[in-house]
Amino acid sequence: MKILIGDDHLLFREGLRRLLEQLSADATFTDASTFDEVLELVQNGGDTFDLILIDLQMPGWPGFSGLEQVCTEASDTPVVVVSASENQADVRSSLDAGAAGFIPKSSSVKIMLSALNLVFSGGIYLPPSAIHADVAAKATPIKVETEHGGDRGSNHHQLTQRQWEVLNCLREGKSNKQIAYELGLSEGTVKIHVTAIFKSLGVKNRTQAVIVASELQR
Repeated sequence: MKILIGDDHLLFREGLRRLLEQLSADATFTDASTFDEVLELVQNGGDTFDLILIDLQMPGWPGFSGLEQVCTEASDTPVVVVSASENQADVRSSLDAGAAGFIPKSSSVKIMLSALNLVFSGGIYLPPSAIHADVAAKATPIKVETEHGGDRGSNHHQLTQRQWEVLNCLREGKSNKQIAYELGLSEGTVKIHVTAIFKSLGVKNRTQAVIVASELQR
């Protein structure tokens, strides 16, 4: 496993390496202390990394457009923000830029490892505060209609019972393959349901769907 760590604090990078060795004994690491270094490494071989961890406000940090550029250049690699910031606007902006997760540096080792395992399984990690604070509160309320006539929410959007089950799986961070196995569906059918869910909820990606699903289950 090849991991890129972008952070301007050497001590934190060293600590993160020791922690990540628990994920994979044969992990190799590449360090970057500025945003420009991160971008150069990604542009010269982003697809060779299995995971990219990046801090916000690194030297040369151009804002969230820079994070979006990293995510675009390394489109097949999960990019996870590991930041001292716990500002909900930073969480939202990171996810909107394409990050597969946002892990506060105040998180415990157990939480950080669980978050990364979730990302590796195809999920998106949100800190609990992001689910129950203003990020989730901005989600559009929707109506979820079941096959038995029940409903949730108060808007005109509707989901079938099966789509609601798929949405729950998305909220748990499960990949299409895992959802297909759990619900007894083909991966192609799962993809059709996911597309329909995005359209019904008025969202563009799994991150936004997870935020809406979290609000619905409050």
